[in-house]
Amino acid sequence: MDDIDVLTIGAGGGGYPAAFRLAAAGRSVVMVDPKGVMSGNCLAEGCVPSKAVREIAHHLQRQRRFQESGLPGEVRVDYSGVVAHKDQVQTHRYAQHDAQLRATPNVTLLTGTARIEDPHTVAVDTAQGLRRFRARNIIIASGSDISVPPIPGLEHCLNSRDLYALHPPLSRLPASMLVIGGGYVGLETASFFAAFGARVTVFEREAQVLPGMDPDMVALLAPLLDPNIDIITQAEVRRVEQTPQGMRVVFFDGAAEQHRTAEIAFQALGRHPVIPAGLPEIGVTVGAHGVQADPTLQTNLRHIYACGDVNGRTPLFHAAVRQSVAAAANILAGDRHADSVDFLSIPTTVFTLPAAAYVGLTRASAAARRICVEEGAYSFAEDSRAQIFGETDGEIRLFFQTGSLRLVGGWVVGIDAGNLIGEIGLAVSRGLDARDLAAFADQHPMSAEGISRAARSLF
Repeated sequence: MDDIDVLTIGAGGGGYPAAFRLAAAGRSVVMVDPKGVMSGNCLAEGCVPSKAVREIAHHLQRQRRFQESGLPGEVRVDYSGVVAHKDQVQTHRYAQHDAQLRATPNVTLLTGTARIEDPHTVAVDTAQGLRRFRARNIIIASGSDISVPPIPGLEHCLNSRDLYALHPPLSRLPASMLVIGGGYVGLETASFFAAFGARVTVFEREAQVLPGMDPDMVALLAPLLDPNIDIITQAEVRRVEQTPQGMRVVFFDGAAEQHRTAEIAFQALGRHPVIPAGLPEIGVTVGAHGVQADPTLQTNLRHIYACGDVNGRTPLFHAAVRQSVAAAANILAGDRHADSVDFLSIPTTVFTLPAAAYVGLTRASAAARRICVEEGAYSFAEDSRAQIFGETDGEIRLFFQTGSLRLVGGWVVGIDAGNLIGEIGLAVSRGLDARDLAAFADQHPMSAEGISRAARSLF
């Protein structure tokens, strides 16, 4: 058995930032991951490859708008080239991670599957045999996996792995696509493929797409999506069938069974946390949404931490990184509370075309907490950068607590949403108020100047 300081189960965003921070402080660290590479699902099949595809789709849309303004040239897309670009980005980033790992002492990445035997002992099944480690601290960062609900025929659908993994099985553009699930993965994918020219239908069981997100923000975004995307809400998918004409989705619309047929079907019905074997047996509390962890990322066993998707708090890569860094600080402090994560100030972006992003409290969540807010808004119809790109739909909307005018949240729907929400999130996390934002001279002609304009609308 090997004695080490820290073992991370997983080498994604919840694991490797802590590993490198702890190694820099002289701790011996072993990361265990079945993939044998760093960066987890984000790089393997999630945010990085999907956004590599998304940016090409976005540039394609922009080029078409410029063409409508009189620029010559017919715009075409070769989807196999899109996939090749995505693969190149992933390969490059894996090489970067590998170089960082090789250059860092005190850290070892082991390919294998971890099983927890007692509160300090982890057994790892590897291709070379079983290894055991006794660790002073354990970080559970095993991430999440694709959920496959018990819908007959769902196994015939493609999923995010089939579209976004390295060298995916789908490398040509389908003429038509059925998307089961109108959450952010399903709606983003629908946006990309519609931009490339596929006919897309989205099925969402709830009354709105992006269920769980602020209904007013969703109501602002939905009409801005490609009108060629057919969105069917309150659609209970009952089965998926393979037919000579293609994939058929049978759904119940509240009155009767209906169906749609397309060349391929894609299921985006969520993800579930991956709980390492043995974890509940040693007394770590596992709830319905994952391993229970407090804002310090400690579980009920103080030397064991749970970071990233596995705890179900905020299943986003950048949230996992922030949690991993906090866990490392607390381990270095002797498992005392040296750092904690403010989950409310972590931004979320839906990378549809156009995108929508939010952070903190918005209109609905503030009302649910009985917090009175004042709203400041800036329409992209007034924005010079939006006018340059012909993307003048949407807005920046900020929510300030009544009285103090402290910023408690905001959303951006439209141009540069994923970039702008970071500045708003920083302001939320630092407790800035409307006067602070109004006084800052964001540069022109960039869409970020709309943040101070939104704040100034209160005065």
